[in-house]
Amino acid sequence: MSETLSWPRIISSLLESSDLSVHEATWAMEQVMQGEATPAQLAGLLVALRAKGETVDEIVGFRDAILEHAVPLDVDPMALDIVGTGGDRFGTVNISSTAAIIAAAAGTPVIKHGNRAASSSSGSSDVLAALGVDLTLSPERVAEAFRRTGIAFVFAAMFHPGFRHAGAVRAELGVPTVFNFLGPLCNPARPEASAVGVAHLDRVPLFTGVFQTRGATALVFRGDDGLDELTTTGHSHIWEVSRGSVVEHDLDPRDLGLRRASIDELRGRDAAYNAGVVRATLAGEEGAVRDIVLLNAAAGLIAYDLARDPALIRTSILDRFRSALDRAASAVDSGAATAKLAEWVQETRRVD
Repeated sequence: MSETLSWPRIISSLLESSDLSVHEATWAMEQVMQGEATPAQLAGLLVALRAKGETVDEIVGFRDAILEHAVPLDVDPMALDIVGTGGDRFGTVNISSTAAIIAAAAGTPVIKHGNRAASSSSGSSDVLAALGVDLTLSPERVAEAFRRTGIAFVFAAMFHPGFRHAGAVRAELGVPTVFNFLGPLCNPARPEASAVGVAHLDRVPLFTGVFQTRGATALVFRGDDGLDELTTTGHSHIWEVSRGSVVEHDLDPRDLGLRRASIDELRGRDAAYNAGVVRATLAGEEGAVRDIVLLNAAAGLIAYDLARDPALIRTSILDRFRSALDRAASAVDSGAATAKLAEWVQETRRVD
C-alpha cells in the first residue's frame, strides 16, 4: 500500500486541512527517519502540519515510526518515565530530573528519556552530566545499569539516530514543530507508566489521546501558571490516563500541606548551578525547590502504582498524593536519594 503514498499527496492533504491517517503519518515519518525525505519535503510537512494542527492519529503514526527506528533497549517495561515537554520558558531548575532520582530512591524503576535544554536553564542531559552520570553508554550498558540500580537515562540524541535527518531543517525553520513535543512519547524502553508535564494546554488532548490509543498509563499535567510540571505557585490540572479512560483532577498544593511559591524561587541557571541545586535538594535542603520536586516525584510514584494496579484510580487522588509525598520525602530524608545518585554515577562509570 505504501506505493500509493507520496510527498505531494501528503503535503497536499495537509494544505487542504485534511488530517493524515495513522498509516499516512507513519509513512511520512519513516521517510524522515530513513533520510529519504528531502529538506524541502520535510519543511513542507512540518510547516503544513503546524498550520493545520496535529491530531492524535498523526502523532500516533509519527511515534510508531520513530520508535521503529530507535535503538532498542532491552529492559523490563514495567517502569516509569518522568518528563516535561519543555517550552514553558520559565528557566526553572531541573525538576523532573531530580524527581526521577527521588522516585528511584523510593523503589520505583525509572527510565528517563530526555535531551538537551528545552525550557530549563539546562536540560536533563546537561545537568545529569554535570552530576557525573555518563551519558555515552552503549544501549547494552544502559540496560545493565538500569538492572543494577533501578534508574537509567535514555539520551534521545543517542537512541534516535534518525533525528539527525531533521536537525538542519528544524534549525533553519526556527519555529516549534511536531518534533518539539514528540520526545516524551518516544522513549525506546516503552515504559508502562509515564508522568508527563505539558507546557501548552492545547497539546494536552494529543498526549492523553496517544496514551489512550496505546493503552498506556500516565499522569499528564500542567501548572495553571504554564509550567510543564506540577506547580507550587498555584493550581495544577492533572489528566489521569488508565485503561483507555481519562479522569481530570484539579490540584492545589496547599491541600497537601505545601506552601505557595513564586516562580522566581524555582529559577535555575547553568548546568553546574542546577547540579548543585539537585545535590542540595537530595541532601534534604528545605524550601520551594524541595516542595515542587517532591510533588512531581509523587506524581511519578502515583503513575507507576496505577500501572501496576489500575483499580487505584478509584481511590482519592489527594489520598494517593499524600501517601506518595510521604514516600518521596522519606527517600530524601533517609539519605536514600543521595545514595541513589552516587550509586548511579558509580555504575555508569564502572570499568569492567
